[in-house]
Amino acid sequence: MFQKTLIAALVCSVLAGCGTSANKNTSPDAQMSPKQAMTTVSRADIDQLVDRHTREFLTLQPALATALNVDASVAGNFSVKLPDYSAAGMKNVQQTMAKAAADLGKINLDSLSEQDRLHVSVNKVIDQYYAGDLDFPGGYIDTWGGHLPYVVSQIAGPLIDIPTVFQDQHVVSNRQQADDYLVRLKAFGVLIEQVLSKVKSDEKAGIILPKKLFADTLGYLKGFSDVPASKHSLVATFEAKLDKVNSMDGKMREQYSQKAIAIVYGQILPGYRKVHAFMSEQQHRAPNDDGIWAQPGGESFYVHEILNLGDSVLSPDEIHQIGLDEVARITIEMDGILKANGKTKGSVGERMMALNDDPQFIYEDSDEGREKLLADLRKEVDIIMEKAPMLFATLPKQEVVVKRVPIVREKSAPGGSYVPPALDGSRAGEYFINLYDIKSNPSFGLKTLTYHEAVPGHHFQIALNMEQQGLGIMRQNGQFNAYVEGWALYSELLAKEMNMYEGDPWGDLGRLQGELYRAARLVVDTGIHHKRWSRAKTVDYFYQATGTSRNDAENAINRYMAWPGQALGYKMGMIKIVELREWAKTQLGSKFDIKAFHDLVLLPGSRPLPILEEDVKRWVAKQL
Repeated sequence: MFQKTLIAALVCSVLAGCGTSANKNTSPDAQMSPKQAMTTVSRADIDQLVDRHTREFLTLQPALATALNVDASVAGNFSVKLPDYSAAGMKNVQQTMAKAAADLGKINLDSLSEQDRLHVSVNKVIDQYYAGDLDFPGGYIDTWGGHLPYVVSQIAGPLIDIPTVFQDQHVVSNRQQADDYLVRLKAFGVLIEQVLSKVKSDEKAGIILPKKLFADTLGYLKGFSDVPASKHSLVATFEAKLDKVNSMDGKMREQYSQKAIAIVYGQILPGYRKVHAFMSEQQHRAPNDDGIWAQPGGESFYVHEILNLGDSVLSPDEIHQIGLDEVARITIEMDGILKANGKTKGSVGERMMALNDDPQFIYEDSDEGREKLLADLRKEVDIIMEKAPMLFATLPKQEVVVKRVPIVREKSAPGGSYVPPALDGSRAGEYFINLYDIKSNPSFGLKTLTYHEAVPGHHFQIALNMEQQGLGIMRQNGQFNAYVEGWALYSELLAKEMNMYEGDPWGDLGRLQGELYRAARLVVDTGIHHKRWSRAKTVDYFYQATGTSRNDAENAINRYMAWPGQALGYKMGMIKIVELREWAKTQLGSKFDIKAFHDLVLLPGSRPLPILEEDVKRWVAKQL
């Protein structure tokens, strides 16, 4: 058994009064004796401290400040800045957040109300999350994923994420904002150099992206830099925004466009080409082994990722076995549906593969077919929103819009993803669907994907989280992977309970395949990063167990290779939420109210699973 997580250890201390085991990432200042701890503290003191930490973090993360659209008084003139992704920049982020966690660790929690103790404990865990693994020098601190081991990969990193900030999140509604865009675009050129320096710095520490991930990574870099500057998305989206600025005439818009073209041509595209050139040569020095264990300090880093992204006190071997058991259980349920609908030959995986090629489930591989798919997803969102009051007392105020993954990213992007709305409500939540391989999106699985990524999944949880003004920005944007992804997977089950699959056995089969997919992730993530499985073995297991397309299986395993531990949160979080719901039902009997339960889970905001468990226990106790 591995040591307790930061989350579990902290919550055990805060809520149950038990002792904690020290974590290697905790600053010595955080290990305070009772005499050293503050003897008295008010909520005003706490708010002042958390506010200071928030300002420090958003100052270091101006791209996140743009995504959230916070007020300039919170993060300064962030609209002309970008994060520092050099080795020194990452170290600064880690040390700043470790110090923030240590500051909160000095508070005497016994003197606080239940609500204030929760506020301190959750904010402390958030600070620790963004401090990352101080003993692993590779990668960078991501504002969603925490500590990722590779600063350039096919699935994530500044060279993928920052263009999205320019295209989708940087507002241009007047001339000043247009000027800011250009200043920031120049800063992007500096950022690219920082990223390249970090790739080189990581290699000096022995940390290089696994060799098998280079092809897609280089493909993305080349695809991004091969587009002529005048037609590049960084220019095209800027021009589209300028067209809506009424205070500008055509001549002025053209001047701004030409300035953007010059920056993209002179700095951005050459920068990407430099990264591409270096990594083209670096791939020959890259490790042939596929798991994080092959990197210096990788085994310990994987433990860190399990603890922070899986929110689990279990060992990799225990998680692996849970995955195997869940795969077996779900496979039996799928077999029943397949047999009831005349599909009897072959393994469940083989029969699911055959369904992937069944014309009745495949959209036409054309622009028209892709538009039809998008229209069907939008219709599904509308239907479930009509039914949502069956199980929810509180619905998000913000809508969610369905979008296609940009073509330049779709080859290596996940099948579906969600981008949160702006904090001030100026931008809706966005559900992105990958349409690169139309056969990877059979219609029987799309309903479930929509329930997970949009409603009542990520959009309900994240949008409602962001609406809770009393939580503060850090908690409104809290990234507790097992809670967030666990809720989204739980939402797939909720959709069945809302009768969204009534009369649709194929859709229900797609739901079970989605759950099987997440159970198999427990097997392959621990397999490749702990049991030292090869990529080939991992792809074969995933492909055969889930019945997904070979292309999807390969992309999925590539994702898990680049982002160790993240795939564990889905099933681990769902298991806990279902467990808590069923326990509460048993305890309360006829008093159990599913709408009140969902308010309890969602409205206090994203939080560690042990804190959620304590919340449910208190809620039940108050009603008995």
